[in-house]
Amino acid sequence: MRLIFLGVPGAGKSTQGAALSSQWQIPHISIDDICRQAIAKETSFGLKVKPYIERGDVVPDDFLLNIIRQRLNHASAQQGWILDGFPGNLSQAKLLDQLLLEIQAKNHNTSSKQLYDQVFSFYVPIDVLLPRLLQQSRLDDTHDSVYKRIELYHEHSASLIQYYRQQNCLTMINGDRSVEIVTHFLQDSVAKSYLTANKKI
Repeated sequence: MRLIFLGVPGAGKSTQGAALSSQWQIPHISIDDICRQAIAKETSFGLKVKPYIERGDVVPDDFLLNIIRQRLNHASAQQGWILDGFPGNLSQAKLLDQLLLEIQAKNHNTSSKQLYDQVFSFYVPIDVLLPRLLQQSRLDDTHDSVYKRIELYHEHSASLIQYYRQQNCLTMINGDRSVEIVTHFLQDSVAKSYLTANKKI
């Protein structure tokens, strides 16, 4: 099962990603977590992305793509994965498609045209999202940087959502509900997708 979670930080992607990761026994690859841990450990990647994160700017595509390539090529990701927070714009979506095609070819799995099973886009009203993010009290989360990240995401998300909608793999998720309700909806949606895919084989 290969899933993509779209949405700004605080929309509930991380919580739901962890739940599905545990249920399906596939890695939850969170870009926010990867960047935060790298900054805390002061790795070379962390030092590169830290200025962008602190300003609330978009991290350059090539920085993120190298990390994504490493994670998706890892042995733990061969049975599936949940990609959380990437892609964040249309150019990243196309780069991801190219990367997944490369991985398919490398694994000699060119028979499947489907690169991922489902894309979930989490949305939360901004008046709910902003306080939720600020309550997390992260070092890189000031009011200005949080608001800028929300604005940047919405600026790029329309074309991104349209891209996946045209591929008939997009499901919109209302993140302004209880964790349990959202989890149940996701599990039900993923289970139906899994059954449908197996019927086609």
